[in-house]
Amino acid sequence: MKSNPEGEKPIAVYGAIIANTAIAVTKFIAAAITGSSAMISEGIHSLVDTGNQLLLLLGIHTSKKPADDLHPFGHGKNLYFWGLIVAIVLFGIGGGMAIYEGILHLFHPARMKDPTWNYVVLALAFIFEGISGCIAVRELLKAEMKGSFWRSLLDSKDPAVFTVVAEDSAALAGLIVAALGVFLSHQLNNPYLDGAASIIIGLILSGVAVFLVIESQGLLIGESIDRSAIDRIRKLSGADPGVVRVRRPLTMHFGPSEVLLTMDVEFNPNLSTAEIIATVDRLQRKIQEEHPEIKHIYIEAASLTPKP
Repeated sequence: MKSNPEGEKPIAVYGAIIANTAIAVTKFIAAAITGSSAMISEGIHSLVDTGNQLLLLLGIHTSKKPADDLHPFGHGKNLYFWGLIVAIVLFGIGGGMAIYEGILHLFHPARMKDPTWNYVVLALAFIFEGISGCIAVRELLKAEMKGSFWRSLLDSKDPAVFTVVAEDSAALAGLIVAALGVFLSHQLNNPYLDGAASIIIGLILSGVAVFLVIESQGLLIGESIDRSAIDRIRKLSGADPGVVRVRRPLTMHFGPSEVLLTMDVEFNPNLSTAEIIATVDRLQRKIQEEHPEIKHIYIEAASLTPKP
């Protein structure tokens, strides 16, 4: 896993904020002109996405606070906490309001006016969301280097990236649904289809929110680095001439680029105390050279009988 430099700007988040703000304004204007329920849902969606990106920026800012007596490992998990809040907001406000708006439209259907502005706004929104999504996917693949998009998305430990990717994917799917809802509702003169499209958009948002909740929950309770990295660390440590055996290392993420590693190591019983200390220093140096995201390393001797 390649960790992002701590000083690197969250380009994906900034791009999403700019795109979603512009799109939300245009969607609400189009909804006011045409009276489309799907467009109102899409406007709510973009507005919620904008607020979510601001929450992620807050999480990024607070996660960079230095360690203190109460938080000796720093505040990195603030980003995971705000990522969870983003998922809750997306589910409750984004998905909930879209479904509510759709149901309301089903009970009180209104004939759609000229949908031309809806098509214009949806096309522009698709372009802007596509650009934002491409930026986020590029950042995801650059950070994870998994090759596969889905593998990178599932393995990402950075809510500032995988949340934007998930939201942009939901936005593009929602735009397609909204366009179909507007088109079919107008062509078939059936306002119920517009309301149904709004409900589907809400369900898409809720599904993405559930995915984000699951990802954030795993990171908050203490998720390990991937298994292949753990196996490489164990193999690297076991190859040292001063080491007899290494039990499976334990790791936990404190942030996208900050990991804790603890290992039980059985040293060669013929080593002196000075040689054991040199071996520990050598192991720490080798591990951090290959995995710079591992900032804290604690090595415990499983069997320590050094020569005097």
